[in-house]
Amino acid sequence: MATEIKVPVLGESITEATIGEWLKKPGEAVAADEPVASLETDKVSVEVPSPVAGTMGAYAAQVGDTVQVGAVIGTIEAGGAAVAAPAPAPAPAPAAAAPASDEPAGDLTLSPSVRRLVLEHGLDPTQIKGTGKDGRLTKEDVQAAIDSAKSKPAAPAPAPAPAAAPSSGGRREERVRMTRLRQTIASRLKEAQNTAAMLTTFNDVDMSAVMEARSKYKDLFEKKHQVRLGFMGFFVKAAVQALRDVPAVNASIEGDEIVYRDYVDVSVAVSAPNGLVVPVVRDAQDMSVATIEKTIADFGKRAKDGSLKMDEMKGGTFTISNGGVFGSLLSTPIINPPQSAVLGLHRIEERPVVRNGQIVIRPMMYLALSYDHRLIDGREAVTFLVALKNAIEDPTRLLIDL
Repeated sequence: MATEIKVPVLGESITEATIGEWLKKPGEAVAADEPVASLETDKVSVEVPSPVAGTMGAYAAQVGDTVQVGAVIGTIEAGGAAVAAPAPAPAPAPAAAAPASDEPAGDLTLSPSVRRLVLEHGLDPTQIKGTGKDGRLTKEDVQAAIDSAKSKPAAPAPAPAPAAAPSSGGRREERVRMTRLRQTIASRLKEAQNTAAMLTTFNDVDMSAVMEARSKYKDLFEKKHQVRLGFMGFFVKAAVQALRDVPAVNASIEGDEIVYRDYVDVSVAVSAPNGLVVPVVRDAQDMSVATIEKTIADFGKRAKDGSLKMDEMKGGTFTISNGGVFGSLLSTPIINPPQSAVLGLHRIEERPVVRNGQIVIRPMMYLALSYDHRLIDGREAVTFLVALKNAIEDPTRLLIDL
């Protein structure tokens, strides 16, 4: 007797998703609650657990199909033996097909993007340690293996059979369907440009004091709180203080009304395998630096393995995006609607500056505040950035509320 696999409830206002990948092949044994498929929603990837133990049956939907909440996408057959009934194989990602001899060894379930990266670099996926859910390989795992191989001198070994490659001088194109998350990101960013009167104001900040504090206390901090002391804890605390001084930056426009808030829910942009996600540090005004760092570290880890929940990415009032971790020198970040402002952080680099009439070298960072000029005036934007700059350059202000 077959048991239907249905699309679970995905969260408030989310009624459909896209089949991202099948994690079990027809005929494979499946335990109760074991993930059998991955769905892509507007915000995160969601795994679909098996309702019962048994054997994976036929797929009722293929990779790339859009499915509604409650729809049947496959079946679980009773018993643990392989099922003879054939089922259509999952549709491959729309990419240039590789010869069969190039398929990765083993019986690993790889997402299309991971499989493509493995094939391009001729790697054996069974030799790479997976850090994703249930030990599955992520793009970051494969990229780390590639980087590691590049850093090691080549060892003499029998030459493998040459893989088929495009002829010298040939050109090729690859068309890959946008994920639902990437489509949503594109739509929301364009919506922000079409709706808000966006403007970006810049400042720079001397990171000497924060870097000195971090260097002095990072070991004690990590020993006590079991999390590394980074820069985001300082910036979130400084932003909370500046937002209290300039409440318009933490407000939003709803119809013909302005909504002001006495709380700060900071959306923190973090990188995930399928694109940027923005989980929310709620009630940041009540948090210590340690609690902020723990919360952000947990978000970053779960963004990589796809276990962030829908509710964790809703309701932010202000966004901080740290492009500096990727080496960005300067940017004009785009507002995350319905918020009215986003703070962009950038890389720290030593630059000559003038202090007390002398040219000295200081670790400097550019700050960028993009904001909705319908609500926030230039004076308010500059006041916010100056308050943030003062708090970072003199962290004692955060302790005595200046």
